[in-house]
Amino acid sequence: MLGTLCRYLRLMGYDTMSANSIAPGNPGEDTLLLGIAFREGRFLLTRDRALAKRGGSQAVYIRPMCVLSQLHGLADLGLVEPRLRLTRCSLCNEKLRPALTREVSGANYAPERRDGIPFYWCVRCRKLYWAGSHTRDLADRLKKEIMNFA
Repeated sequence: MLGTLCRYLRLMGYDTMSANSIAPGNPGEDTLLLGIAFREGRFLLTRDRALAKRGGSQAVYIRPMCVLSQLHGLADLGLVEPRLRLTRCSLCNEKLRPALTREVSGANYAPERRDGIPFYWCVRCRKLYWAGSHTRDLADRLKKEIMNFA
């Protein structure tokens, strides 16, 4: 329900866990998620108003549908700083490490011009990250949109 927000938060460097990582169809999923939030000192972000109410101060009800509006709300609450950091994999949340030369050259999607570009690697997903045009566009969009909401 908040998959895009989860990916953005990971790109912003936040340690996130998705409800998708829990076995589907678990009837106690809400209780399990609340337990994780309380035990690990996490905030539970949800579009389920009743679940947010059950979570009290550990839960945040996310009303907007637009991910940029969601991020703006979290920034207003002081929970996030809307800035890309490229320290976590957007897919699995693993911490990224500097990529090895062979990992960069082995990624057929890496840019041909590589001078001066720092590359990062997810050991779990085997995915290469770098601050290219897509990342710059996303960072600009975050900055512009969040500032426009203020």
